[in-house]
Amino acid sequence: MKIKTTRRMMMLLALVLVVSIVGVACGNKTNNANAGNAGSTTTEPTELSLGLLPSIDEIPFVIAHEQGFDQKHGVKLNIQTFKSAKDRDVAFQAGKVEGLSADLVAISIYNEAGLDVKITSTTFGEFDLFTGNKEIQDVKDLKGKSVILSKNTSTQYTVAMMLKQAGLTEKDINITEVPQIPTRLELLKNNKADAAILPEPFVTMGKTSGLRVLSSTKQAQVNPFVLAFPQSVIEAKPEAIRAMYAAYDDAVAYMKSHDQKDYIDLVIKEVGYPENLKDQIVVPAYIPANQVDVKEVESAFAWAREQGLLTKNITPEDVISNVQFKK
Repeated sequence: MKIKTTRRMMMLLALVLVVSIVGVACGNKTNNANAGNAGSTTTEPTELSLGLLPSIDEIPFVIAHEQGFDQKHGVKLNIQTFKSAKDRDVAFQAGKVEGLSADLVAISIYNEAGLDVKITSTTFGEFDLFTGNKEIQDVKDLKGKSVILSKNTSTQYTVAMMLKQAGLTEKDINITEVPQIPTRLELLKNNKADAAILPEPFVTMGKTSGLRVLSSTKQAQVNPFVLAFPQSVIEAKPEAIRAMYAAYDDAVAYMKSHDQKDYIDLVIKEVGYPENLKDQIVVPAYIPANQVDVKEVESAFAWAREQGLLTKNITPEDVISNVQFKK
């Protein structure tokens, strides 16, 4: 009897030992798995693709990626730069980019076409209205004059707002449509038109060529520039989008705390400034990312309706996302 009892005790102890060993092993596996997952979160951040145009509103995103601010916040920005809005739109509709630098007129057109595209923030772009005609000293002097722009775009909308502030309408000018921005500058320099609206780097190039600025988006307090994502991407990657904006703000802080010479070569490369204008380039005083103004959306959409670009009953609330900013 004692022998049987002893055997049972030994078997019980052996069983307890086996269970303990298995438990420790399982615990180690779980810990190792968790450690592996934690490591993958750090080393493999979520990728977010952006379709941007070579302009000044692209710079904070580029610096955020170049300085590694994006991966610090757990997102990897895949920035694709397109030479024209048309090329960007083709890539966007093909699903090759998730977010894109756009404008309020484009947002109205996307949603008119049934694309559920939302504004996630405003961006820091700029258009300037130039002239080389000595008789034109103010926007109001453009009455009866020729103005070069691209129709049904934010450039036409911006000119319309500048004219409105000067007491004129688009019917008071002669619009010449030239989508190619370099061509606009050359025509203006050769006195083939009275005025033209240009973005950077052509703003700096125009100034160094002796052309004069009649107005600008800053002066007119018009800002049609935005960053947008399809609603499907916003729902799938909200944390990645928020991380992108954290990286954007880091880039803005970086530019404020560093001399322009520390990043000017990157600006020249991305925006397309000629090397010989390096000393003339003025990098904007960027501010942290923020949401678009509802009144800006209302104004742009009202103009789009006047042009027949927007027929649907779409409100600012329908196109503004609160994934990062509340409005």
